[in-house]
Amino acid sequence: MTNRRQFLQFASASAASLTMAPLLAAESGEAPFKISLAEWSLHRTLRDPSKGLTNLDFPRVTKEEFGIDAVEYVNQFFKDKAEDQKYLTELKTRCEDLGVKSLLIMCDGEGNLGDPDDAKRTTAVENHYRWVDAAKFLGCHSIRVNASSSGSYEEQMKLAADGLRRLSEYAKPQGLNVIVENHGGLSSNGAWLAGTIAKTEMDNCGTLPDFGNFYLSRGKEPKMYDRYKGVEELMPYAKAVSAKSHDFDEDGNEVHTDYFKMMEIVLRHGYHGYVGIEYEGGKVSEYEGIKLTKTLLERVAAKLAKA
Repeated sequence: MTNRRQFLQFASASAASLTMAPLLAAESGEAPFKISLAEWSLHRTLRDPSKGLTNLDFPRVTKEEFGIDAVEYVNQFFKDKAEDQKYLTELKTRCEDLGVKSLLIMCDGEGNLGDPDDAKRTTAVENHYRWVDAAKFLGCHSIRVNASSSGSYEEQMKLAADGLRRLSEYAKPQGLNVIVENHGGLSSNGAWLAGTIAKTEMDNCGTLPDFGNFYLSRGKEPKMYDRYKGVEELMPYAKAVSAKSHDFDEDGNEVHTDYFKMMEIVLRHGYHGYVGIEYEGGKVSEYEGIKLTKTLLERVAAKLAKA
């Protein structure tokens, strides 16, 4: 935290989140959270022309293959369609026909929102406008962006907060959120990202905590940020949650993340929305990995509902 006001904002948000709601969703027996599917879980299939799967097919596959009725898009798979009303109308119609809800668009490759160069930062902000518009049209609640920057800890916080605030100001009149994922570099430092979000002073700017993206640096000896600490720090600002998975043991548990422990953290902060499956492993197929993650999340939900 760079100043007392920012610290107080973060502390206040943390305290409020812990008293917002009980651990369980409702006494009616409702599941403590809902499950969605992030399109990145199928990125290898989508990139293989021989598979014949496109972004337009994503809602159908999500519903028919996995029994999931909410999707999280990745802009890489329809990068040139953000302003194509015919395409977006077709995608929206398919979702409506299937009873599938569009939740958010994960946006990459549009420039650094914390770029030290003012002109480049402005361009990055404006590059995201079309994705805000597309998300609004599809009925999403958010776009997911990155908080890439350079410089010192404090400088990057200031720059990223500026870009995020300006983009959030554009998104707010449309009822859209701008949410940031822990996605490498300082964004994978939970304290830094939480502080950056607080510094924007925008209530429609939040986080998308990812269970596994806590790489401060990669390489032969990657430097990691504690994933449980990080999610704890990001949950006060969370407007979505990403259940990252890679590998599973013989009992169906994810070997890198204790899903029971992690979801207890998520629920303790009063979050009962969608938890998006994001399978990235390679030991089983993408389809099998998605199914294993869904089964694990369902086990977690059943156990926590009885707690």
